[in-house]
Amino acid sequence: MRVLVTGGSGYIGSCAVRHLAAAGHEVVILDNLSTGHKELARGYELVVGDIADRKLVDGLLKRVDAVMHFAAFINVGESVKNPRKYYENNVEKGLALLDAVLASKVRTFVFSSTCAVFGVPQALPMTEELPREPINPYGASKLFIERVLESYSVAHGLKYAALRYFNAAGAHESGETGEMHDPETHLIPLALRAALGTGPALKVFGDDFDTLDGTCVRDYIHVSDLAEAHVKAVEYLNAGGEPVALNLGTGKGSSIKELIALTEEVSGRKLPHEYVGRREGDPPALYAAAAKAERVLGWKAKRDLREILRSALEWELKKSGVVGK
Repeated sequence: MRVLVTGGSGYIGSCAVRHLAAAGHEVVILDNLSTGHKELARGYELVVGDIADRKLVDGLLKRVDAVMHFAAFINVGESVKNPRKYYENNVEKGLALLDAVLASKVRTFVFSSTCAVFGVPQALPMTEELPREPINPYGASKLFIERVLESYSVAHGLKYAALRYFNAAGAHESGETGEMHDPETHLIPLALRAALGTGPALKVFGDDFDTLDGTCVRDYIHVSDLAEAHVKAVEYLNAGGEPVALNLGTGKGSSIKELIALTEEVSGRKLPHEYVGRREGDPPALYAAAAKAERVLGWKAKRDLREILRSALEWELKKSGVVGK
């Protein structure tokens, strides 16, 4: 199968590209490099351009059998401050891409979604059946595309998988790709940089939540586990599978205090940190019920938080040049 990967020069997309290739599939990357990095696409066909460039996308769709769509902005806080940016890119350009797909022969579409479509969950662990009530423009933009996929599937026979990530983390085992966000907002790279002395002390937002130790609980999933789920999803659809939305997580939550302790253990360094006030809208706990993904795709997360931290540490050491443990 030949797969067009939009946003394939970004963090999760570049990892998915490698897992697609390892599974024997051909890959064409489309990325405008607004947040992606050319070096993360090294060794693969990279077309630099925008998903809303209809002429360009039409030409690429003639060459492929399926689409994996990662090209989106992902910073929740930024989406609150600048919602227009998120609705323009994630919604308007996402619609332009989907309309080009409908005009082509391609009917297999894997969508990078998020657990943020649920907002504050009404129950834990979070199943696919929970009400989708996002509380920020980022989550709303992803939910909009999920709803478009649902209606396009009924009206036009589009086969899709909407894959809702929990907290993606870690780096590909090859050492070729990992987190390169600018600015970095994800907890694990920020924690590692604090431990390595390449970044400031880690700010922990709140220690008075209704959890076992007072800090937020999140479901951290290795980026390679996510990538493998995407490969299984596109193969499932190509084999005639029904359209589906799936939560991708480990099914287990870890608190920030637990993550800090394990980061210190894995890195062999103290992690400077300070507790500050809660961020508005932060739920106390988010973790997935992952049974449906296992049942539908035969997929289950294999890598634990320790492995996530080890791979992320190796990536940070490689980027920074700091001598390791």
